[in-house]
Amino acid sequence: MRAVSLLRDIWRQRRGEVNLPRFLTYIVTFKCNARCIMCDCWKKPSPDELTIEEIERVFRQLPRMDAVRLSGGEPFVRQDFGDIARLTTTLLRPSFLHVTTNGFLTKRVVEFCEQRERGTPLQLLVSLDGTEDKHNEVRGRETAWDTTYATVQALAPRQKELRLSLAVNQTIVDRDGLAEHRKLRARLRPLGVPVNAVIAYDVSATYSLEQEKEAAPLNSGDFTTFGKFDRADARELLAELEAGVRDRPWVERLAKNYYFSGIRSRLLEGVGSPNPPCVALNSHMRLFPNGDVPVCQFNSKRAGNLRHETFAAVWSGEAIRPQREWVKRCAGCWAECEVLPNALYSGDGFKHALRSLWPGRQPGGSGAQAAPAPCANRHPTVTAAPLTGVGGRD
Repeated sequence: MRAVSLLRDIWRQRRGEVNLPRFLTYIVTFKCNARCIMCDCWKKPSPDELTIEEIERVFRQLPRMDAVRLSGGEPFVRQDFGDIARLTTTLLRPSFLHVTTNGFLTKRVVEFCEQRERGTPLQLLVSLDGTEDKHNEVRGRETAWDTTYATVQALAPRQKELRLSLAVNQTIVDRDGLAEHRKLRARLRPLGVPVNAVIAYDVSATYSLEQEKEAAPLNSGDFTTFGKFDRADARELLAELEAGVRDRPWVERLAKNYYFSGIRSRLLEGVGSPNPPCVALNSHMRLFPNGDVPVCQFNSKRAGNLRHETFAAVWSGEAIRPQREWVKRCAGCWAECEVLPNALYSGDGFKHALRSLWPGRQPGGSGAQAAPAPCANRHPTVTAAPLTGVGGRD
């Protein structure tokens, strides 16, 4: 990551200035071969997706990215996904590439990992929401566990060879999630594959069937889960999740504990802390399959379209200004796919990390409950830590 320019952009962000994007979330398709109970993405049409030629034209206009997240839908349903990834690494030159997948298409996923250009490290996040029956129930397919687990088994022993970092993402949809989390960790420990966890929230504008939808929380402390948890459930779950990241690399540990501290304060106290300044339409840009540039995970209103407009015209145009004003007024969400870029590019993640080093102070600020010492989204999704988000998706 480009340290000097990062510090400059944090300073500019905190002064209310607009930066060029440094982090791109590109949803390559809304098509999906799963039928997840917490997601409407598989019901969404995905017509008029950008072609490879159009993607190349768009990418040639964009600045260099620190990181790019390729997601869906299920990205591997696109036959040309390997070409999309190649253009991403060649033209945007990210420090790492992040790909989320449900892992159903084992052969296609493994071949991508084998055939891709390996100059750029790959973070591959595979969705497993529980063991056999639970995962099949959540993903709406009787073969979900068998296909996804086969993908994990095929890639786990080849991570060094293929220059990839493999992790499983568990979307916790109900109170069974804690027991399933323990089972998953035990099942995957012999493979050396860690389990990330996100708690599914109840609504997402990105994966809604409604076009140009606003679904952001009205208050910073709001966090409505997809499933129902009482306070005892939430407290036990968070204690287990926090304990589970203690042995992770320090960057991953900081990122996950930042996310967990925000979940803890919201679910147990109704307090929005941490609540970093949002970097949507600033250091973080999202791109939809048809070239639309939406605001964020919770606001799918269009700021422009890169199929029909140049990047410079969209990023510096009049149409994007009302959306940036909306971002400034937003109370703040707690989807990991938004939270981690916000934490990094606003500098709040650094403050949180430093605060945790002082005796008697805990991450999350004065409003957060003390966490055991050592970051939802509807599927599996900025640091070198694995990126998760939408109560599970991107």
